[in-house]
Amino acid sequence: MSLFRDDGIVLRTQKLGEADRIITLLTRGHGRVRAVARGVRRTKSKFGARLEPFSHVDVQFFARGGSELVGRGLPLCTQSETIAPYGSGIVTDYARYTAGTAMLETAERFTDHEGEPAVQQYLLLVGGLRTLARGEHAPNLVLDAFLLRSLAVNGYAPSFGDCARCGMPGPNRFFSVASGGVVCGDCRVPGSVVPSPGALELLGALLTGDWETADACEPRYVREGSGLVSAYLHWHLERGLRSLRYVEQ
Repeated sequence: MSLFRDDGIVLRTQKLGEADRIITLLTRGHGRVRAVARGVRRTKSKFGARLEPFSHVDVQFFARGGSELVGRGLPLCTQSETIAPYGSGIVTDYARYTAGTAMLETAERFTDHEGEPAVQQYLLLVGGLRTLARGEHAPNLVLDAFLLRSLAVNGYAPSFGDCARCGMPGPNRFFSVASGGVVCGDCRVPGSVVPSPGALELLGALLTGDWETADACEPRYVREGSGLVSAYLHWHLERGLRSLRYVEQ
């Protein structure tokens, strides 16, 4: 038996029995963790109010079986302190809520091995939810930036300038999700599309954090860019995100 602490983002919750929940978190030190929170569905439970999706929390876990995350039973959440209640700035706005839900689902999909640290993904999620909650940029831009950077830290960084296959310096006209981004005329493969230069410029800006360029982009390029991001993400996850269908474009 052991106690351990970590800070994390609540990704989702599931009912368990009459008053408990299973809480799924993405933590700084232990990656994705599922744990049982006892009694949190009772009306007067302040503990449960802290363990809602989008919450950034400091949690103490009690693990049985001699290992923090190994064994037949899930660890228990025994204490929780709020670090940042990002949900309060997200759930009251439909566009922010749907974008945030897609971010949580993406983070869970990219951390499918419980107990395996994923510090870069964790830091991306914290930063993305903070930006979303503050309303610093349009929610769909924040989401696309998060998706592109999540792909990058997991080894699937798309190219929006140089050819993804031969490295020919950009700009290049064609885009292929299977090839890893833009490709030159010689490397063009069946199924390639020809995005507008404005959409490619936007996606490059979102990937590198050039918010001045991204915020000034025309809505038509934002919609086109979101379609490319969705297709690219779907290819690498092998199935789409359920939550993306509700995101406003």
